[in-house]
Amino acid sequence: MEAALIRFGTAGWSYPDWAGIVYPKPKPRGFDPLAFLSRFVDAIEINSSFYAPPPEKNCQSWLQRVADRPGFCFTLKLWRRFTHEREPFGAEETAPFRQAAALLSQGNRLGAILVQFPISFHNTQENRDWLARVIEAFSEFPLALEVRHASWNREEFYAGLAEKSVGFVNLDQPLLGRAIRPSAKATAPVGYVRLHGRNYEEWFQKEAGRDERYNYLYSLAELKPWAEKIRALAQQCREVYVIANNHYQGQALFNVLQLKELVAGNKVRFPESLLEFFAPEDSSPAA
Repeated sequence: MEAALIRFGTAGWSYPDWAGIVYPKPKPRGFDPLAFLSRFVDAIEINSSFYAPPPEKNCQSWLQRVADRPGFCFTLKLWRRFTHEREPFGAEETAPFRQAAALLSQGNRLGAILVQFPISFHNTQENRDWLARVIEAFSEFPLALEVRHASWNREEFYAGLAEKSVGFVNLDQPLLGRAIRPSAKATAPVGYVRLHGRNYEEWFQKEAGRDERYNYLYSLAELKPWAEKIRALAQQCREVYVIANNHYQGQALFNVLQLKELVAGNKVRFPESLLEFFAPEDSSPAA
């Protein structure tokens, strides 16, 4: 099998704390952060869809704003109605999300639907049954499943995903309790890696906000083992998505571009302001 096409990107693009670090400050008239970011990454994970199915006008807007970026793809995080709630669901709830996914599929812009469950989602019969219903509801699209609890780390589970051609999301997260460990598992043509950071102090603090949990900058020493895992995935998949979610102050973009350099072995483009913020003399693994 030929090595996969690897797309590197970030989870989301709309963060106020990126001003002056990723994006210019003040922003020029007509500045579009999505179009700007798409000049540096190959994919973006849409996270707003976790809170509600995106309306058609949003999907059309996203497509138009990256129209000049051949090969660029979105991944779409599944609405939490299917991952964080347990009331029975029907077509009236799956239809709007499936419609959004279908719109993003136009022009091959949809890489996968990310199905992310919390660490409280353990490997029980009840949860396996729920997961099977969710997978079936969106089976017409490429799916990437993120489970965070180590009880899922079973060969029969991975074999079941492979039978349904559902990708497994390989995680980097704070290894607290029975958190699932880093891996390079490939169960479908689409491989997926998500880097959440390693902020052990804030990860499970109820009072911690989104920024506090994801405030973490990986060192090159921490990224190098992931470069090896990504290369391994690329030998088993058709395409691989590498998404950094340690978004605070643009750390996700900085780290995912570093990781891209490590995997490719050559320099890639960084926004100048990002390099200035993160000490450019130490930033480039390919230097």
